[in-house]
Amino acid sequence: MYMNKVAIWVMTGLLATTTVFFNVYILLMSIWNYRQKKKWSPSETIILALSVADVAHQLICYFWMTMDELDSKCLIDQRPYTVMLLLIYSLKFTIMWDTSFLTFYYSTKLVSTPNHCYTQIQDAILKHVTLAVCLIPLLGLGTCMPMLMVFKSDNITAANKDCGILTPTNNIGQVYEAMYLILSDVLPGVLMVKCCFSISFHLAVHLRKMKASSNGAHRPKLGSQMRVIQMALSLVAVFILFLVIDLYVNYQISVNHENIIGLTFCFTSIYTTVTAMVLIYGKKTFWKALIHEFNVCLDEYPCLYCLKVPEQKAKPSTPEKVQTCFSQEVFVLNKCVIV
Repeated sequence: MYMNKVAIWVMTGLLATTTVFFNVYILLMSIWNYRQKKKWSPSETIILALSVADVAHQLICYFWMTMDELDSKCLIDQRPYTVMLLLIYSLKFTIMWDTSFLTFYYSTKLVSTPNHCYTQIQDAILKHVTLAVCLIPLLGLGTCMPMLMVFKSDNITAANKDCGILTPTNNIGQVYEAMYLILSDVLPGVLMVKCCFSISFHLAVHLRKMKASSNGAHRPKLGSQMRVIQMALSLVAVFILFLVIDLYVNYQISVNHENIIGLTFCFTSIYTTVTAMVLIYGKKTFWKALIHEFNVCLDEYPCLYCLKVPEQKAKPSTPEKVQTCFSQEVFVLNKCVIV
């Protein structure tokens, strides 16, 4: 069991490195864009808040796991462990709702609804994006504060046990734990699924109309919109997969009393890493800059040339048309040659 804990700790450390790298890259690129444009768009504001929450969550999470490995006999007072766990749960709440808020924003931009009341609510929310991303962490902290009252903090030194784990003491604690999972996982998941269905449905309708208008002569093209749609739907897919795993792990902890909180942190690290990569891909400027820097680094090592990524898509070659014109003139490669 102890070796399993060490393996999870090492794996989480590797994932923490990638999470911090990709999210810090997003932060730096966002700051660079701000210095050029002197403002942030609503999507950039949400992505910036999500990246900050990802980095903070990953650092505190891995610091807690490291302390737990070093302090195997739980000699340190339990209060630092309790505070760190409280911050970890609060930041997880923030990450889930920031991701959901970002998907909601993209759905409002990609989908137009005839419902006037719903449109007014959307406009009111989007006008106060900065306020919303500031309130989400405060709501997360406020949602997690009751843990100090309804949970107890244990110093358990048996095999595969951790120090300062917050566990429910009675039925009230179990009810609160269920409410926390609903607020932090299920509700943002429901909102993201709703946005996913809305985007997918309107995308199908839009493609059908474009195909009908062109009489099927060519495939409909969406340009940059398709990249945003792929990013939004990928965020939903990754979130739903993480939601299922997270609920299962929390069920094992709550019902079967298995102390596998390190596994929860490991899966969260995977989620934050993949989410950051999806966000970079969705922002074309971020993606192109990342590929360029990657290729520049490989230029220093000729033996790794095969790993270089093309920075531009290869344009499909179109066969030249051979036409015959009057007076026995033949057009070859757009040049008229007299026979």
